[in-house]
Amino acid sequence: MKTLRTPRELADAGLVPPERLAAIEQVAAQYAVAITPEMAELIDMADPADPIARQFVPNEAELVRRPNESGDPIGDAAHSPVEGIVHRYPDRVLLKPLHACAVYCRFCFRREMVGPGGLGALSPEALDAALAYIARRPEIWEVILTGGDPLILSPRRLGGIVRRLATIEHVKVIRFHTRVPIVDPGRVTPALVRALKAPGKASYVALHANHAREFTPAARAALARLADAGLPLLGQSVLLRGVNDAPEALAALMRAFVENRVKPYYLHHGDLAPGTAHLRTSIAAGQALVRDLRGRLSGLCQPTYVLDIPGGHGKTPIGPNYLEPTTDGACTVEDYTGRRHAYPPE
Repeated sequence: MKTLRTPRELADAGLVPPERLAAIEQVAAQYAVAITPEMAELIDMADPADPIARQFVPNEAELVRRPNESGDPIGDAAHSPVEGIVHRYPDRVLLKPLHACAVYCRFCFRREMVGPGGLGALSPEALDAALAYIARRPEIWEVILTGGDPLILSPRRLGGIVRRLATIEHVKVIRFHTRVPIVDPGRVTPALVRALKAPGKASYVALHANHAREFTPAARAALARLADAGLPLLGQSVLLRGVNDAPEALAALMRAFVENRVKPYYLHHGDLAPGTAHLRTSIAAGQALVRDLRGRLSGLCQPTYVLDIPGGHGKTPIGPNYLEPTTDGACTVEDYTGRRHAYPPE
């Protein structure tokens, strides 16, 4: 089985009924489509609300663009001094060597930049300029390779970028944002694992997954290859309506991360990307879900619930508040069962 990339291929695989094909073709004309065999095989075609399908199979609702949605919802362009670099925070930059992925998520905040009609890969000259930008700025402590998905690069090309970053003395941490170990685990070969590491630098892999069913035996084996090589693993998820916005679904996802030696890092509130309103929850619903995790699940399973402020102003934590000040300088503190307790003033 090959990666499904067109509405006709989705229909032939039974993922799109014939009567919806014309509408799905309109969606595919705007936003890239790709579903790997590993993800296609997970989809329960008897379940119209299947959480895997909801992430990857195009939906007519994507044609509805709300006024508050944007093609650049987190403001990358405002912080891109040279092609391929986003420098939003003082001590770290994003380096985007390509704008292609193994799969295309229906909620992607860069959906107008990625895929065959997107921004493409950096030319050798643009990559040189991006690396020169990093080298000239000693405040840059961490470089985050993203895109697109950097792990779809060949080990040779990815290793070449890592080796060049390793020559920059002030860069101490190299982080990779990826879906590959989950959606295309066969790519995580010994050569690719070696390519992620550089002498004298700390390499981290941030894994994106949104439902516990994504952790197939092959995905678990790929994550083990990374963890056994000494690479620290972090987990990132997007809060998605109909995918992980129920307490048990979110709890199962966080436990799946930890069982595979992946520390939950961020739970992202859905960005205001065009055509994604049907997948977003309210912030209040997200706060209630995160509150439900506290105490009921191990501390290892607790992500930070964050919102990327539209317009390029960065991430901010938006989790529930457990502390309420009182007029005398004291406060009341809520425990995980919802009971409140007095705490004295300092």
